[in-house]
Amino acid sequence: MLKNGIKVVIPARYGSSRLPAKPLLELNNKPLFWHVTQRVLEANVSIEDIVIATDDLRIEKKAKELKLPVVMTSINNSSGTDRVNEVVNILGWSANSYVINVQGDEPLIPPELIRKLIKFTTLNDKFDITTVVTPIKSYEDFIDLNVVKAIVTEQNQALYFSRSPAPLNRDEPTDFSKAKHHIGIYIYKVSALQKFCSLPESLLEQLEKLEQLRAISNQLTIGVMNFNGEVHHGIDTEKDYLKIKELME
Repeated sequence: MLKNGIKVVIPARYGSSRLPAKPLLELNNKPLFWHVTQRVLEANVSIEDIVIATDDLRIEKKAKELKLPVVMTSINNSSGTDRVNEVVNILGWSANSYVINVQGDEPLIPPELIRKLIKFTTLNDKFDITTVVTPIKSYEDFIDLNVVKAIVTEQNQALYFSRSPAPLNRDEPTDFSKAKHHIGIYIYKVSALQKFCSLPESLLEQLEKLEQLRAISNQLTIGVMNFNGEVHHGIDTEKDYLKIKELME
């Protein structure tokens, strides 16, 4: 069983290069991070165990207006993972506890996915980190470099993550039936998160531009849960925002 409970951190950085002020974009008259928080609450996580992590006073002010727990973090964090780790250190969470990094730009992340990942982690606490994959649904996605694939053992442990088509069936190269699309939600043992954030970028991470390869390169184990439900793409661009807005309104 998980020791000392589980916390959720939702990074909400103001200065997105592709969509500045993204966390404050509104859907149904509420900012993006509010909707992400609602999905976490719908996964039966208590509000006392949720924290918005931001680097901007405007986001902090809005979170407080909405009565959401918020912590100010440094503008110098290079990733959402570093921001989560800063929250862990500010709030003094135990090394034996667990923290979920739920990306702040996914207002339609399924609560069922979060619930199932928590249960998976509870049953597989041998892993340092746990995450989620869904089936690849088309050959176009299989060869798309923007669709990250996870190569997973029969014991649900990640061997590798790649932008390339993988695993490749040598005898039938167009067969993608065993391919898995990685979804960027993670549960970390706090001790593993602290180790991860203390490490430099690995060579594989630099090549693929995939942060999780730093963990694998340094013998941190990643457990992988399969999820068969629909998972909408997060909001990276204005086009993504307008698409999600149309779906939600």
